[in-house]
Amino acid sequence: MTGLASEELEKFAVKYASEAVQLDRQGSRGLAITKYQRAVEILLKLCSLYPNAPQNRLYMERVEAYQRRIRELQGQVSHGEPLEKAQPSETAKFDQLVLKEKPNVRWEDVADLEVAKRAIEESIIYPTRRPDLFTMGWPRGILLFGPPGCGKTLLAAAAATEINASFYVVDAASIMSKWLGESEKNVAQLFANARQSSQDGTPAILFVDEIDSLVGMRSEEVGGEIRTRNQFLKEMDGISDKSKSLHVYLVGATNKPWALDNPFIRRFQKRIYIPMPDREARLQMFKNSIKTLKLASEVDLERLAGLTDGYSGSDVRDILQAAQIKVIREFFQSESCRDEKAMPREIEMEDFQEIFKERKPSVSVDMIKYYLKWFEEFKAL
Repeated sequence: MTGLASEELEKFAVKYASEAVQLDRQGSRGLAITKYQRAVEILLKLCSLYPNAPQNRLYMERVEAYQRRIRELQGQVSHGEPLEKAQPSETAKFDQLVLKEKPNVRWEDVADLEVAKRAIEESIIYPTRRPDLFTMGWPRGILLFGPPGCGKTLLAAAAATEINASFYVVDAASIMSKWLGESEKNVAQLFANARQSSQDGTPAILFVDEIDSLVGMRSEEVGGEIRTRNQFLKEMDGISDKSKSLHVYLVGATNKPWALDNPFIRRFQKRIYIPMPDREARLQMFKNSIKTLKLASEVDLERLAGLTDGYSGSDVRDILQAAQIKVIREFFQSESCRDEKAMPREIEMEDFQEIFKERKPSVSVDMIKYYLKWFEEFKAL
């Protein structure tokens, strides 16, 4: 059981790290930092739970590399400066949890999800372009929910790109764990910064990942948590005031919508299910991969799209990454690696078939039923 638990944690660490690298390459600084931080937290937890594990040295090397990249992205240290010299200020600590950026994710980068895109256009893009047409106001609270790895983060970032908005990336779990005591003040500061951005002529999108960590149902709460949640409710009511023409939008993402407290559910005027990718979406993901991978001509992308039925977008990316690693591993185990000009062979269909034997979907059929049941009860498109 212990082995299975460590493998599951390692899988999540790899997932977050892979997403971080992808976002880093796209120039989405804040999103990349958030994903790097999640990978670091999981790797440190692995080392804590299994202190005698032989792979801990590798984990700590990864932790140090991710932490260094985080600080490089934040502009706090120069490349190669020792980590122990970097002592972040209080402002820097705030910036580690709330990151303002201009994402570089386009609408076309999000495969399929036409229903979700339409709902976001009606809630964010159209009101920003022509607020005079919306005499009844418009939704400013949008909840994106569904299985992990299906595009919730990309959707929020793409919406920010479409309206050239300031994009505030918030890690809800870190708010509660690191800001306890001063958390309500910082929540107020977050929304104040977003309102100021809007008043200065730049729309603002607050993206809160894993929002259930912040506004989920709890059987017991301490005073700081109650004040934080009440402050969040107050701020949500403030940006939703129809008498104000603020272009401030709160986009919350969660894999566990049933964990949200009812007062918060009501304040998300749009509650959008982000489903598993269909065959066409998975095919598009494989086609996009041709830009960065060397695939043999006999690789049948249509067939791969069919074989990945039930796989999330993150699963598809992991399969492509595993195929690339497989041929690179073979390359380094061969004599060819001694030649600096030599390259790994092309990825073949057989490589994918071997990977499918070892990698199953990360989301179960039963879990999908839970999402659909909640969607039927609370949907608001």
